[in-house]
Amino acid sequence: MPDFSLEPRGRRIDKPWGYEVLLTPPDVPYTAKLIHVQAGKRLSLQLHDTKIETQTLVAGRGIPVLEGPDGELHDVDMQPGVGYHVAVRQRHRLCAAPDNDATVFEASTPEAGVTLRLEDDYARPHETEEVRQAERA
Repeated sequence: MPDFSLEPRGRRIDKPWGYEVLLTPPDVPYTAKLIHVQAGKRLSLQLHDTKIETQTLVAGRGIPVLEGPDGELHDVDMQPGVGYHVAVRQRHRLCAAPDNDATVFEASTPEAGVTLRLEDDYARPHETEEVRQAERA
């Protein structure tokens, strides 16, 4: 019998800047999630050693900070209905506007490898598989 499911999936993980909702089971070759960032808050400035991401704005006002081809960081005024691609080892950060929450949909390769946090407002360590497992327990 095929491994089909009609069960909806959504697992909320609270973060200091808001929350994520994981939409995919852990055993598929991709990850889909909603990222909700509270007004005026931001994720760490980070890069991934193996993960590739594409994000799109769902609601609110998101301001991704992306490393450009010049090696500099650039604030981007995120628009709905278009994708913003983050390559392996590209520095990036997602921020919400000071007066508006942001909700972003992200599709990516599986959450594997290490997320190197280069700057973090909450003094969190780099994210390894062990950290991810503890956070989601």
